[in-house]
Amino acid sequence: MSENNELKVIKPFGPTIARVKMPNELIKNLNDYVDEILSDEDKSKKLDHGSKLAGSVTQEFKLEKEFIDSSGYKSFLSKSVIEWLKISGYGKVDEFKIISSWIVRQFKNEYNPIHWHGGHVSGVGYLKVPDSFGETPQPLTNKSNKNGNLELVYGSRQFLSDSSFSIKPETGYFYFFPHYMMHAVYPFTGTDEERRSISFNALIDEKSFYVYGN
Repeated sequence: MSENNELKVIKPFGPTIARVKMPNELIKNLNDYVDEILSDEDKSKKLDHGSKLAGSVTQEFKLEKEFIDSSGYKSFLSKSVIEWLKISGYGKVDEFKIISSWIVRQFKNEYNPIHWHGGHVSGVGYLKVPDSFGETPQPLTNKSNKNGNLELVYGSRQFLSDSSFSIKPETGYFYFFPHYMMHAVYPFTGTDEERRSISFNALIDEKSFYVYGN
């Protein structure tokens, strides 16, 4: 082929997602905050958010606004979302407003059923991950092990278009996706260790969100 006839693969359809490593100091701040909440039974009950979330897990509780603002967490989310949307071709975002953020404490045999979020943009980061999520049960050892994974789902599987993306949690990594993207978390086995994650819902300015009209 001539230079002008070179084949190029493009991605004109479907949403993008983003992956970024949290600063070590922020990971420590978030884990210290969670441990402090867990040591205070009254505060832990006050912040409990499990009844409003989809998870069948040990504990889910909201983060306090003062901590979100002062810990560097809000700044991290804002900068990451703005960079993600810029790289995705959506130009300058003028507003980023967190609706809510919460901690999910998941242990073996627990799970989060398929669901989606409110707001405009969402995401999940990992603060603690077990050394192992357990082995693939017999006689299924020829299948991929998705224990403890986050599964993102969009559209339907067709030619040249997959419908799901599986993410194995790693401590310190944060993933961002549009609020409407369906997702679920698989249970895991073989350990008493905690799978600790943090999620959020946020709004951006409407001119950016409704870039194709509403």
